[in-house]
Amino acid sequence: MAEEKSPSDGTFGTSDPEALARNLARVVEEAGKAASAYLKPREEGKATLDFSEPIADMVKTVSKVVEYWMGEPERTVEAERRLWAGYLDLWASSLKRMMGEPAKPAIEPDPRDKRFADREWSENQFFDFLKQVYLITSRWASEMVDEAGGLDEHTRHKAGFYVKQIANAVAPSNFVLTNPEVLRETVASNAENLVRGMHMLAEDIKAGHGDLKIRQSSGDTFELGRNLATTPGQVIFENTLCQVIQYEATTKDVLKRPLLIVPPWINKFYILDLTAEKSFIRWCVEQGQTVFVISWVNPDKRQAKKSFEHYMREGVLKALEVALKVTGADGANAVGYCVGGTLLSVTLAWMAAKGDERIKSATLFATQVDFTHAGDLKVFVDEEQIADIEYQMKMTGYLEGGKMSTAFNMLRPNDLIWPYVITNYFKGQKPSAFDLLYWNADATRMPAANHSFYLRNCYLDNRLSGGTMEVAGETLDLAKSKVPIYNLATREDHIAPPRSVFYGSSFFGGPVTFVLTGSGHIAGVINPPARNKYQYWTGPKPEGDGYDEWLKVAVEHPGSWWPHWQKWIETLDGTRVKARKIGAGKLKAIEPAPGSYVRVRS
Repeated sequence: MAEEKSPSDGTFGTSDPEALARNLARVVEEAGKAASAYLKPREEGKATLDFSEPIADMVKTVSKVVEYWMGEPERTVEAERRLWAGYLDLWASSLKRMMGEPAKPAIEPDPRDKRFADREWSENQFFDFLKQVYLITSRWASEMVDEAGGLDEHTRHKAGFYVKQIANAVAPSNFVLTNPEVLRETVASNAENLVRGMHMLAEDIKAGHGDLKIRQSSGDTFELGRNLATTPGQVIFENTLCQVIQYEATTKDVLKRPLLIVPPWINKFYILDLTAEKSFIRWCVEQGQTVFVISWVNPDKRQAKKSFEHYMREGVLKALEVALKVTGADGANAVGYCVGGTLLSVTLAWMAAKGDERIKSATLFATQVDFTHAGDLKVFVDEEQIADIEYQMKMTGYLEGGKMSTAFNMLRPNDLIWPYVITNYFKGQKPSAFDLLYWNADATRMPAANHSFYLRNCYLDNRLSGGTMEVAGETLDLAKSKVPIYNLATREDHIAPPRSVFYGSSFFGGPVTFVLTGSGHIAGVINPPARNKYQYWTGPKPEGDGYDEWLKVAVEHPGSWWPHWQKWIETLDGTRVKARKIGAGKLKAIEPAPGSYVRVRS
């Protein structure tokens, strides 16, 4: 009797055709359930089938590239020549390999490209040929965009982004029959993996109320207050826009100036209070800081008219008032993360116009105040697209949280979309527990008035750095704010690119300490010293658009930037006082941290 081969030996045969046939029928059945989960909300009028706007924008944008290359016969011939030259090189190398001769690949993937890590992509000539055809074609398409003449910068940026999304979507690794790893798993399990995957697909579409909500982490592993957001504290103030949390002191004395944290309203604040080991909030408390955090409401139609002014007055300024009332201090240190940092910067400029000096220092995490170099998110921002978003928000009073999550995931599709499609729906494997990705999937909605203001005044018109943004009756000028700034950028940030953060430093009127940390928008910020991970760079005063020059002379330091920041805080004012009690007898505790607002899911 012949020895049965394992699914890892490069073979793709099945030992039980009947079981395979039965499971393929079950796959069809589960696929029907997924289709039903997609169609039911649309039949009930709770979701729409209209994808015309984004598809039309993509077709219109990419067609401009096609028009350039098809506009003159010479250009058309050149475009065809480039593509066929790549294919001919591949054909020649493939023939040599078939005849047993050594042959260098016509093209090789980036060593960091995990899609083609399986050995079959190199050892199996069919899959190797398929891989190279894909790489040659996607490289050619990208070059066509880069070299298309007559396109304005925004159109070229959008065309490049759309072409990249299309190329990532059609990669052979994203299909069962052209992914050797998935194909092996399918025949080895007689398609049990696809049955599980289709079942998960139906569940995820149902969880997304008719839209696919890709699960990136085990959903039943984490619970707020149990193993996430566990730093002891109390909600001591709330209004219709936010709750303010004060955390319990763990040291006998604390810094005189309290710390007020302004998180982004696009995400939930507990990114700064994940597990106990990763919690920035807990670490700050342990360093002797009296920490207050804003927890934004997950808005619905009741907050539709809440504007940037409301977020400033009822959020930042009200929380500042609470922190100073409890502590009796004459000023506070403030931290703003991402769009929370943009809001904090707006508040600083407004306070400067009013002569309000209660914020004594400001720390900005991955924050943009100028949007010249804002990266791929600018692809989603032009008059037509904003008008379409405003129309959608007019219907509900808010932008659904999943819309923004999808946009963020599209910035890194080969990390945040396609690996989970393959693992979840092709391999039928549930994702492992990962606190950061659990938080990433816990999306929040955005009120119509605030989101529209942000898109138009920041991304579209870049009014804050230009000195023309108007909030609460004041035309804002960042240069009038003399508050010391600790401006942190992350080196691999796709949301707030380090060049953009660096350039923003030049618009503040006070001293700016620019620090660059390793990794990306989240992992670069959430980098506790105990993990001894990544690194950070310090350097001279940030000037103008000179990020590259700054980087050349910057000094690299191993490990976390957190102690460096704490030292900066204490250098400004290291005065310590006896630890404060929550509320200090002036405000009563409403409920334990992390509060109820953060628990509301979209």
